[in-house]
Amino acid sequence: MSEPLSLKAYAKVNLGLDVVRRRDDGYHEVRMIMQTIRLFDRITLQKNSSGKITLSTNLPYLPVNEHNLVYRAIDIMRRHYHIKDGIHADINKRIPVAAGMAGGSTDAAAAFVGMNQMFELGISQDTLMKYAVSLGADIPFCIMRGTALSEGIGELLTPLAPMPECWFLVVKPVFSMSTKYVYENLVLNQDTIHPDIDGMVEALDRGDLKGITSRMGNVLEQVTRMHYPDIEKIKDCMHEFGAEEALMSGSGSTVFGIFINRGKAEKAADACRSRFAIRQVAIIRPFNKPASVSRRKIHGT
Repeated sequence: MSEPLSLKAYAKVNLGLDVVRRRDDGYHEVRMIMQTIRLFDRITLQKNSSGKITLSTNLPYLPVNEHNLVYRAIDIMRRHYHIKDGIHADINKRIPVAAGMAGGSTDAAAAFVGMNQMFELGISQDTLMKYAVSLGADIPFCIMRGTALSEGIGELLTPLAPMPECWFLVVKPVFSMSTKYVYENLVLNQDTIHPDIDGMVEALDRGDLKGITSRMGNVLEQVTRMHYPDIEKIKDCMHEFGAEEALMSGSGSTVFGIFINRGKAEKAADACRSRFAIRQVAIIRPFNKPASVSRRKIHGT
């Protein structure tokens, strides 16, 4: 057997999530600011002579067959590049599952990148992202990483200036949300409060943390707060201990707060643990790439 290849699969949060409209094909058109954070799963790939794809994971309830995005990413690469070797992938999960943090998507992204490295295929990042979008709209961003404007159904990506230095407190409540349910129950009308995505892009350009946090918003919260009032209570708890702002990520149920001071983030984390019986908590930095010289759009299709 070959030497294993180990990769970090980083989580994301949505600094801003706006849903523009529901399209005729049933998909929703979005405008989002995506941010990679330094919370990660560990994906380890190893070649073997079995000719098969096999998976293992530290969480017994995760699928270890073709229903797992890692399996499907490896399968796409094997078929496109006529790879006969077997591949074993071990998935060590630290990102909360079904939490609005692209945990499954980023694992698949790591599998695409890892297959490219392991077999020295020399595939460009743009090409990898085009393969990836067939599995999910978040996967191209998880390959690209950093800070980006996401449009269309999430497949049109524009790299943005990096997030200013700060601390993210990430809290996963005991309940989870179905992305499908949240979008199906979203009502867009004249009362919908849309986050200022363009203003946030400008604040990122200036490196203005308060300008960013003052524009944070997620239209999907209107659905989740009706069923899970703890979302708002967790946000209030973070504000109480000095968060610049707090928000639900994606379709939930993860809530994150942005802090200038790590000490305040730690106090907020302790309060969330005790008040809401929360076990999945992390305090981490943003994962930043250098500011992009070119603001070209990257099409995932």
